[in-house]
Amino acid sequence: MLKAVGQALFSTGLQNPKFTAEEKQDYEVRTYQATKWVSTTLSGMQWDAALNTGFRRLFSYIQGNNQTKVKVEMTAPVSCRVDPGAGPACESNFTVSFYIPEEHQESPPEPSDPEVFLEHRKEFTAYVSTYSGFSNENMKRQELLKLLESLKRDGVEHVDKPFYAAGYDSPFKLTNRRNEVWVLKKEPE
Repeated sequence: MLKAVGQALFSTGLQNPKFTAEEKQDYEVRTYQATKWVSTTLSGMQWDAALNTGFRRLFSYIQGNNQTKVKVEMTAPVSCRVDPGAGPACESNFTVSFYIPEEHQESPPEPSDPEVFLEHRKEFTAYVSTYSGFSNENMKRQELLKLLESLKRDGVEHVDKPFYAAGYDSPFKLTNRRNEVWVLKKEPE
């Protein structure tokens, strides 16, 4: 347990999903391999509140609140898929996810909590903007808008929704923090 808490608090040496990347002017184009994640979905008006609740549910899963009572290593990033509501006063859906480490990819422990589920993400390509600091709802929105402007400038076709935010660091890491926003590449129909 101490190792998992230490990794969650200080985010060093965490496994990440594998991807290939191509640098652009002010963003990256990443293709992520097909992988399994453990996830939970919440509805609400506030991104940060949903992320906090989702994180707690998933942290309980990796601490052994799963069918086999197996502890699972902390990984990065913590991703949050955002399916925006129909209007400004409408609830959005937030799916908070932890990447399942390599040693559990083939057969991850089944969740015990009915609000937690295993998700198989197919290979996907995303446009990624990285930024630093202690991220909050406003910063995520600003970074997303900047990324969307860059994609428009470059004539890049993309999916308007959903989009993702990703965080790599614990709240106790004070410097060199890494946050991202991801916009999915529009696939040919």
